[in-house]
Amino acid sequence: MTFAITGATGQLGRLVINTLKTRTAPEQIIALARNADKAADLGVPARAFDYDAPETLAPALDGVDTLLLISGSDIGRRVPQHAAVIDAAKAAGVQHIVYTSLLHAPTSTLGLAPEHVETEMLLAASGIAHTVLRNGWYTENYTMGLPAALEHNALIGAAKDGRISSATREDYAEAAAAVLLDNALQGKTYELSGDESYTLKDLAATLSTHSGKDIPYVDMPEAEYAAALTGSGLSTDLAAFLAHCDVEASKGALFDDGTQLSVLIGRPTTPLATAVAAAVD
Repeated sequence: MTFAITGATGQLGRLVINTLKTRTAPEQIIALARNADKAADLGVPARAFDYDAPETLAPALDGVDTLLLISGSDIGRRVPQHAAVIDAAKAAGVQHIVYTSLLHAPTSTLGLAPEHVETEMLLAASGIAHTVLRNGWYTENYTMGLPAALEHNALIGAAKDGRISSATREDYAEAAAAVLLDNALQGKTYELSGDESYTLKDLAATLSTHSGKDIPYVDMPEAEYAAALTGSGLSTDLAAFLAHCDVEASKGALFDDGTQLSVLIGRPTTPLATAVAAAVD
């Protein structure tokens, strides 16, 4: 079997490839990236793969049996990009596609959801065997802000008491690798989330325990939180997006009480305390 991974130089793609390399021969893994040179350090064959150059995609998928389609990062353009990849996979004779979607995509209130739903529909109409990994929130989406919380002695957000069932990228990468390698796990839709859920107040308390500093959680209105993120250097669009996600989290959009992720990876998902320690040490 030959496996190809899109977005191979991204944070999730790299982790998937590194996991696969521990379980199958490197020559069976193909890294697909817009700039193939940036994938040279992955230790597997690399091919140029640009979502925005559809005519180049099918040749890059030559000889690929199973494709991991990691959803693109260009919000608002992902449906035509994903459609081009699916069309190319069909033309190249790819037998199976694994797609990274969004937790509870059809009912999710997150602004990210519609593009994922449309992509799932494209897969269903393609005639290609496929598996859908509806990934929950990355713990890193919050832990990346912990150094700033330590600097300013407060963790800010707009999620109120909403519970977040996140897992680390490494957890999701292991799940993707498991599905790629095991035919018995394919052809299904998985709702993937962390074993434990927490509020941002819980996150602040965990940070306080780890750092030895008293770091409170300060909840803000959506617009105020977005403005604070912009003031910290984020783009206006990214700040608005993150503030929107927090507000939806307050309504339960990031919560799930299933254990499908830990079942797939054969271990508990990474505890919040472990992720916090990794982020600040």
